[in-house]
Amino acid sequence: MKLLLLGSNSKAVPLMMLVLVLTGMVEQGRATSCHNTFLMALVQLIPCRAAVTPFSRIPPSDTCCNAIKALGQPCLCVLVNGPPITGVDRNMALQLPQKCSANFEPCDAMK
Repeated sequence: MKLLLLGSNSKAVPLMMLVLVLTGMVEQGRATSCHNTFLMALVQLIPCRAAVTPFSRIPPSDTCCNAIKALGQPCLCVLVNGPPITGVDRNMALQLPQKCSANFEPCDAMK
């Protein structure tokens, strides 16, 4: 009887390991890609408009910081590396995570 239990446990362990590895890969994939279109990501950034207007000295608002954190680093990188956005200073947009205390990696680390 012990041999049967050992045999069934030995099959369950590799299956559990496979499930854990696949789950980790899915979570990692979510962390490195933006699931929004460019336009949807841009709309989420609207609360930050005053803070990213060229030559603006206005700090990001709490609403802006919440929007940046909800948008996430991959989508922010899509925006700053995408087509030009009229009225948005890309360098100022790249500074938003730091100003909002969001722990994002730099966008150039995504490439």
